[in-house]
Amino acid sequence: MSSAAPSNLPPVLRPENPPRRDLAELARRYGVRTVGDVDRTTLTGLTLATADLRAGEAFVAIRGVNRHGAEFAATAAERGAVAVITDDAGAEIAGPAGLPIVVVDDPRALLGDLSAWVYGTGPDDTLPQLLATTGTNGKTSVSHLLEGILGQLGVVTGLSSTAERHIAGEVIVSRLTTPEASEFHALLALMRERGVQAVAVEVSAQALTRHRVDGLVFDVAGFTNLTHDHLDDYADMREYFEAKLPLFRPDRARRGVVCLDSASGAEIAARAEIPVVTIATPAISENAAAAASADWTVDIVDERQEGTEFTLSDGKGRSLTTVVPVIGRHMAANAGLAIVMLLETGYTWEHLYSTLDGSHIEASLPGRTQLVSGAAGPAVYVDFGHSPDAFEKTLAAVRRVTPGKVVMVFGADGDRDATKRHDMGRTAVEGSDILVVTDHHPRHENPDTIREVLVEGARRARPDAEILEFTPPERAILEAVKLVGEGDAILWAGPGHQDYRDIRGVRTPYSARELSRRALRAAGWPVPDPQWPVPYPVDSTPSSDPERPVDFPA
Repeated sequence: MSSAAPSNLPPVLRPENPPRRDLAELARRYGVRTVGDVDRTTLTGLTLATADLRAGEAFVAIRGVNRHGAEFAATAAERGAVAVITDDAGAEIAGPAGLPIVVVDDPRALLGDLSAWVYGTGPDDTLPQLLATTGTNGKTSVSHLLEGILGQLGVVTGLSSTAERHIAGEVIVSRLTTPEASEFHALLALMRERGVQAVAVEVSAQALTRHRVDGLVFDVAGFTNLTHDHLDDYADMREYFEAKLPLFRPDRARRGVVCLDSASGAEIAARAEIPVVTIATPAISENAAAAASADWTVDIVDERQEGTEFTLSDGKGRSLTTVVPVIGRHMAANAGLAIVMLLETGYTWEHLYSTLDGSHIEASLPGRTQLVSGAAGPAVYVDFGHSPDAFEKTLAAVRRVTPGKVVMVFGADGDRDATKRHDMGRTAVEGSDILVVTDHHPRHENPDTIREVLVEGARRARPDAEILEFTPPERAILEAVKLVGEGDAILWAGPGHQDYRDIRGVRTPYSARELSRRALRAAGWPVPDPQWPVPYPVDSTPSSDPERPVDFPA
């Protein structure tokens, strides 16, 4: 909605051959009234933000928390907007900008349908196969695993995840877990132009409640789990659950695959209004009886630093054994879910079996229990997990492949669900030998206050534990590496793939993966060449400010 966006935000993508839609036809289909002359105006797209607007597009002005988007109508006109689509209040505000206005009852709720019509990406249009994954943890991993397996099957792929957008091999950093509806439909139109055949999409609860996936029907929807998170957006876990459920209705998806490893899985399966098959991993399932009832089972064969071997079977003669290239039983569960989702999409068991059995899944999972250390010295894993459940599962996975001690480094998001912070501290200290508390994205909160709550939660759980506190995180990883040696491991949870920290609303370049490598090198350990972009500055200015980087060995 705002008139400006930080210059380091990733671009919003559009089709290379944008459509030309008649504004008068749009008004007839969706509007309640118009202001000005709409009869000789064509538009080539839609946007919510003037910073992303391209000449020829319509500006959709919605009411925000503090301001109405229509206040930026004049800026939209200056940047080449041909029309404004807004509500009654917005029409009054946008009038002086002189653009034609289409008035609708609720532009946010209508944005998906509008975008589908403008870009030709609705349920009745020709689109790539769409595979959606929702749940608290594992959405990103399943999405990347889907893309990896599809690539092994010879399919041209697209991806929309928290980490990245992929279009037939091109990689773009993501802004939101699920983009706004106008951006999403434009992205799909571009993917279609480039010959993408199947798209793996990460769908958050917020995407469903905020209409970001409106106008789409997914071929298959997958559910991973539901654990404590996002209670800054939802009143309680029941409301959070109910926000996920609509993905399993006919207006959202055609078929579903539901994991029964968390308590909510059985209820999702029971209340789904589409055909559903179930899957479970008995080694991590919360309910043995539910796991035993699943249509598909994931059995762990072996866990090692290079990956997790598992067998997927349906109890009716179909069985394959493969390796997911990351540690953790929960990662095997994610991979099993991805395979069954592809089966439900229409890929044959014979094709999946011949591709995966006795082999490895070829997928890159950026920042998901990612090993960034070398062959000698301590193992250092960087992970995106930022919930108590993610901490518990990932620490257990690291423990099983580590002969020595496990050090946990973590912080918590500012301006996000604060109710989980005590539990984050508790699960972190219970699963590690030494705990290092540091900063993550403070945003507009005081980072000292965030750390204080995390430490309090840890000390309540284990008063005798070794709990250290360092700020900023550049120092925390240096200190953590001093605590470990050959055979030990560090899990740095929270930052994962991200290449910035949000400090008072400013995205500061930052890479936990690169910082970990530099800390290891400073301690004399060999490190591999990075396989990822390095946004972190080579030289950092020493500072006593806890929110600024310290001087770091290059």
